[in-house]
Amino acid sequence: MCGIAGVLLPTEEWVPEKQVTTMTETLRHRGPDGSGFYRNKGVALGHRRLNVIDIEGGAQPMSNEDDTIWVTYNGEIYNFQELRQQLESLGHRFRTRSDTEVLVHGYEQWGDDVVCHLVGMFAFALWDGRQRRALLARDRMGQKPLFYAHLQDGRLLFGSEAKAIVAHPDVPPAVNEEALAAYLTHEYLPGTLCMFAGLSKLLPGHRLVYQSGSIRIDRYWDIPFDEHPYQNAAQAEQAFLDAFDTSVRLRLIADVPLGVFLSGGIDSSAVAAIAIRHRPAETVQTFSIGFEDKSFDESHMARLVARSLGTCHHERLFGVDALLDTLPKVLDKLDEPFGDASLLPTYLLSAFTRESVTVALGGDGGDELWLGYPTFKAEAPARLYRRLPLGIRRLVERQAAGLSVSTRNFSFDFLVKSFLRAANQPEPLRHMLWLASAIPGSADDPLASPLRRRYPMETVLSFATDAFHSAPNRSTGLQRLSYQYARTYLAEDILTKVDRASMAVSLEARSPFLDHRVVEVIANMPAGMKLRGGLISKYLLKKAFLGALPFTVLTRKKKGFGIPIARWLKGPLRERMCDLLASGRLKRAGFLKPQVVDRLVEEHLRGRRDNRKMLWTLLSFEMWRDRYGLSNR
Repeated sequence: MCGIAGVLLPTEEWVPEKQVTTMTETLRHRGPDGSGFYRNKGVALGHRRLNVIDIEGGAQPMSNEDDTIWVTYNGEIYNFQELRQQLESLGHRFRTRSDTEVLVHGYEQWGDDVVCHLVGMFAFALWDGRQRRALLARDRMGQKPLFYAHLQDGRLLFGSEAKAIVAHPDVPPAVNEEALAAYLTHEYLPGTLCMFAGLSKLLPGHRLVYQSGSIRIDRYWDIPFDEHPYQNAAQAEQAFLDAFDTSVRLRLIADVPLGVFLSGGIDSSAVAAIAIRHRPAETVQTFSIGFEDKSFDESHMARLVARSLGTCHHERLFGVDALLDTLPKVLDKLDEPFGDASLLPTYLLSAFTRESVTVALGGDGGDELWLGYPTFKAEAPARLYRRLPLGIRRLVERQAAGLSVSTRNFSFDFLVKSFLRAANQPEPLRHMLWLASAIPGSADDPLASPLRRRYPMETVLSFATDAFHSAPNRSTGLQRLSYQYARTYLAEDILTKVDRASMAVSLEARSPFLDHRVVEVIANMPAGMKLRGGLISKYLLKKAFLGALPFTVLTRKKKGFGIPIARWLKGPLRERMCDLLASGRLKRAGFLKPQVVDRLVEEHLRGRRDNRKMLWTLLSFEMWRDRYGLSNR
């Protein structure tokens, strides 16, 4: 796992060396084991390396035999040994054992379609000196990030993180107001949006070709929802187990110590259960963390799974002080605001795991693909609720508003109020607003009025609604929602969180559920095999591991990886919140409505409402803005 950066020019001039070295240095945390650079007329590539495979010979940027093709790459190609054999049979000569080298020889053989041959997670930039063109690509599900800025003079700058690009002297940091409007709703940056003006993200499953100052972007893969190829549930279950077993086995390949994140949920437990098929159980290291607040603590479930499987288990309990101490460390590594507070425990878990291993497998992707979130179960009740007479719905909402406020994880009042806030919305919007912080245009919307007029709800949610409507083939209902979640919440929240938290401590995180062959198997299952009767989530996944995992793991309710933010905002974070969200400060910046934010803060502190999601989203933005000294004046 690594960090990449670079500058491409439309002319044959030389890129100043300091530009690419400065950009690359911002990514040191992603690759602490070494750095490398390649410069020639019109191109400069930088690389920070984390040693995982071929420690001695895998330095980058890497070239082909005659140095006409160069690549800087972040990720892991899990089928590189198979590709190497295929390419060698076609006459290509390899100089290293690294997975990186299959990219340059693969490009020689297949051109831009090399990405279609790769199984893995990756973001790379490949320079073809013969044609003076570059190919940039990102993996199918979006596990590895890739930012770019296409400047007016035709230059293209790129990097694993946005901070690498704004380190360039010609890209001064400024707030992208459309991104801010979207962030306040989603808590993350959807689609191509970046919080820095002038920057974009390459979408998952897309590639970018740069030549003569112009760019061309296309999609090379999408999640399929075909006519279901399985004759029955048993056939579908076996197809999944075969693909998943291969995926886990490939992700156990490393030249460094390796482990498994273990939350005690079905997804990470399934990964661990497959891992012990390929390695002796006592050599498989599993890692979990717990919290003093029992409503947020899952460590006992992880412990149960570890004992059942016989793994070498590591566990650590954290209190509020450790979490709060983590906050500045995490924010220092972020180059964009991020409103999902589970970033903090993910960082703590990554840091704890990194003390023992360099690579960790996790269960990310299981909820989106297997319809595991509570919101999927809420879909049918929401349809029924929308059919009720308006008067009855208003009565229900008034009664819900009077429920006492609790700061416990997934408390009753939180669930009821979260359901009602978006139950009346149409299907393409409903789920995104269930997950949202700010509902655009509502009384609680904190975005300054001029900005909201420019970026109303239909603009803010356009990427999500487009994803819902563009789901491939004849997918309907829950399948469309699964596709929407995968292209929004999974790609831009969950995978961003895991990448930034793990890379902040130089840990490589691998996700067997996100092997595109596993994704294709699950996507092609009928929705009823995933959410049975609207009540049993991840049905076929649980059935597949019946007997391999403790029954309580298969039947427990989803808990999530949360922390007691609601309580902290009334206690140890109160002073910081009040300082950062002070009216005068917000008024001077010009992005938010001070009077709305004041009310949200007061309601939360007095216990009248639980405004944790909105307040944490605002705090994250203000801490980011403060770090870069940005305003709207």
